[in-house]
Amino acid sequence: MGERLRSIRKVQRLTLKALSERSGVALSTLSKIELGQIAASYEKFAAVARALEVDIAALFDARATPSADAKGPLAVRSTLASAAHYDEGHYDLRMLATDYPAKRMTPVHVTIGSRSLAQFPDYIRHPGQEFVMVLAGRVRIQFETGELIELARQESAYFDSGVGHVYLSIGRTDAQVVCVMSER
Repeated sequence: MGERLRSIRKVQRLTLKALSERSGVALSTLSKIELGQIAASYEKFAAVARALEVDIAALFDARATPSADAKGPLAVRSTLASAAHYDEGHYDLRMLATDYPAKRMTPVHVTIGSRSLAQFPDYIRHPGQEFVMVLAGRVRIQFETGELIELARQESAYFDSGVGHVYLSIGRTDAQVVCVMSER
């Protein structure tokens, strides 16, 4: 993934410093991401993608089309086995439909290993809205407002992802969800 980020940044003729200023992500963090030395949060990747004006999938998968003007197929298929994979510590993310051009939504299969709010340095926030459906296990979505939602298998929630939130697995096994995010 670091190689993808570096490649996109260089095509746009941006320095790490310029990308840091645009994205709000520390220069040292960007450098470590490009070198594969750290696992960054989805929130940081979303900020970098916005700054580069590319679909976040372009950072995860070489098949993703970074151009918003691209024309493509009516539909694409994706499987978990072939999905671009990223384990950021709390969540194991598999980016879906990365090769669909000019997506307005970001679909992700997430395995949730975190079980406590204390595992997170802060709540996760990113512009837009989020839809989540539980495929396996039980999930608690805890918000910075103090509110929480508990979901069982086949239950879903929709919320403002600009409000700080974390997903926690509340069962004995890791929970699995499909999450769809939109910045609009």
